[in-house]
Amino acid sequence: MDGSSPATTIDRFDPAPHIAEMNGRGWTIIENFLDAGRLAAFRAAIAPHLGGYRGRNPFEGRATERVYTLVGRGRVFEDLSCDRRLMAVLSAFLKPNFLLSASHAIRILPGEAAQSLHTDDSFYLVPRPRPPLGISVIGAIDPFTAENGGTVMIPGSHRWGTQELIAFRDRRMGVTPPPPEAVPLEMPVGAIAVFPGTLVHGAGANRSDAARLAFTSQYCEPWLRTQENFHLAIPKDRVRAMAPELQSLLGYSITPPFLGMVSASHPLKTLDAAWTAPITREPGEDDEDRIA
Repeated sequence: MDGSSPATTIDRFDPAPHIAEMNGRGWTIIENFLDAGRLAAFRAAIAPHLGGYRGRNPFEGRATERVYTLVGRGRVFEDLSCDRRLMAVLSAFLKPNFLLSASHAIRILPGEAAQSLHTDDSFYLVPRPRPPLGISVIGAIDPFTAENGGTVMIPGSHRWGTQELIAFRDRRMGVTPPPPEAVPLEMPVGAIAVFPGTLVHGAGANRSDAARLAFTSQYCEPWLRTQENFHLAIPKDRVRAMAPELQSLLGYSITPPFLGMVSASHPLKTLDAAWTAPITREPGEDDEDRIA
């Protein structure tokens, strides 16, 4: 690091090269995204949540710990989710009022097998090739290496159509010609990788003798359903204390003309402690909080 304060680093951040890399090879790395203070805060905040979970299937990882709804578990996680540098990059790909779709910590333990290669927005059944409907972020709390489970990326795969995806799958099953060369994601502590949800990737095998800790945040277009239902997962008293930008990412926002409204009211109004749902009000009781 160069000794600059976090505010200075954010203010001089230029998203353009990162946007170009994502459009080109399919991912970009933003180094020094977390400084020493934020890394220490992350480790301290995540520590109480580790040690009690293992994945339920090979995709989650039998030797992988996952902490879901990370954004609701502490201020450091909130700040990472709506960091201005990240928002500047995401805004080049997603429409205004885009949403946070998933927020996890992932700790891959020694001996974990490689995850199956996949794309992160494949559950949105829109034919490819197409622009991404989601953008994914992976953050290195420990260094990412080829030995410790650094994510495997397939360059250029974000531009593939459905038939190319099928051909890639078939070639991996033994049909010639060989598939494109996979690239292990290697990045230092404090860096993040950002990539479109159409990119083929997967966590690598951890062949080292130490765990590898990371976080992932996934974002989606504002008109899509999110992976995590944050309205049910995060109590409103916590949401009230969050930054307005994060409240919007969690769905307390309107996508024009009225997607996301609550009985014709803006969802932010539901955070008022005195607010009651119109469906519970007495017949004829005035509803003054309707959206235009």
